[in-house]
Parts: sequence; structure tokens; C-alpha cells
Amino acid sequence: MQVVLRQDVEKLGLRGEVVNVARGYARNFLLPRGLAEPATPGLVREIEKREALRARHEAKTVEEAQAIAVRLEKLELRFDANAGPTGSLFGSVTATNVADRLWEQEKIRIDRRKLALEPIKRVGRYRVPVELFTDVSAELRVVVAPEGHDLPAEEELEAAARAEADAAAAELAAAEAEHARAEAAIEAAAVEPEPEAAEPEAPPAPVES
Repeated sequence: MQVVLRQDVEKLGLRGEVVNVARGYARNFLLPRGLAEPATPGLVREIEKREALRARHEAKTVEEAQAIAVRLEKLELRFDANAGPTGSLFGSVTATNVADRLWEQEKIRIDRRKLALEPIKRVGRYRVPVELFTDVSAELRVVVAPEGHDLPAEEELEAAARAEADAAAAELAAAEAEHARAEAAIEAAAVEPEPEAAEPEAPPAPVES
């Protein structure tokens, strides 16, 4: 089934892309959550028009790309995100978010697919490689901070990341130990011998008269 993504979906595609998915996955997950909509011919044509308009603003020559690269190297984009106490985001910052912010804030149009960015899921400072043209690239600085707060010091970020990783490892180890105990109990029950059936009593001997 073909659907148009309404948001970036990790390991599937970026917002606005037409992707093929299993019908059940679309009906049970993507469509109910508003992550996608059916790829009707009219919607696909509209997306193609939008992409063509965006492409007009992208660099067409090496000189244009080099000028954009200079601007990008001087930038630092900040995203305020809802985050937990360990720095994990309730959501993520994606390539589409970065491309949208560049256009809204700086009027720089970058193809989202040219941003070498996996979804950001923790607060921190990031450097995002950007391919602008053949042999022309830049590195964009991105800061993801907890909403309403300054970004913690690098040492605090690293300590929080280690604590979260340790907690996840401990949880995984506990789950594996529990699984091993359950498997052992199943195996023990399978090999436990069944109780032997009692031998029938011999009939009483006839009484001689």
C-alpha cells in the first residue's frame, strides 16, 4: 500500500515522501496516529509541485553552494525540546525539522536528504554534515536544549547518558535472567519423570473347602 508520510518516521522515510508499506501496518499504526495518509493521485501531484518549488531555491552552481556553506558554518540552530531528567527527548529532532528551521529562520533551502542526520533523541550539541553540491559541503551546529532551560554542561550530559545506559543495561540483564529462569523451569518440568502407576493387587487366593 502506498502512503504519504505526514511526519518523519524513523527507518521508513521523511515527511512528504511516498512509501510502500504493508496494508496492516498502514491501517493499524500509521494512519490512526496521523503519521501518514493514503497516496491518492491528487496528493502525489501536489507533493511533486511542492518539491519542484523548493528545488528552485536550492544551490544551482558551485559558487552558490560555497556561499551557502559559509553561512551554514557560522550558524548554530537551537531547538527547545521536551526532555526527561536524564536528557532523553519525548520525541526527536529530525532532518525535516532542521531543514524547516533553516528556511524559516535563515531562508536557506536545503534538501532534507542532504543532511546526514539520524533522529536526535537526547539533549546536547551536534554537528550535522550537509552536502550542498558536488564537492561542496558544510557542517551545521545544532543545539537541542531542554524546554525552558539552558543546555547542561558537557560533563553533566555525559554523566546522564551513562546513567541512562547503565539503567537500560541493568533492566535488560534482569529481563534476560528472568527469561533464563523461566526456560530452566520449563525444561525441568519437561524432563521430570511421571509418577509410576501402582501395580494392581493380586486377586485373593481361592479358599479350599
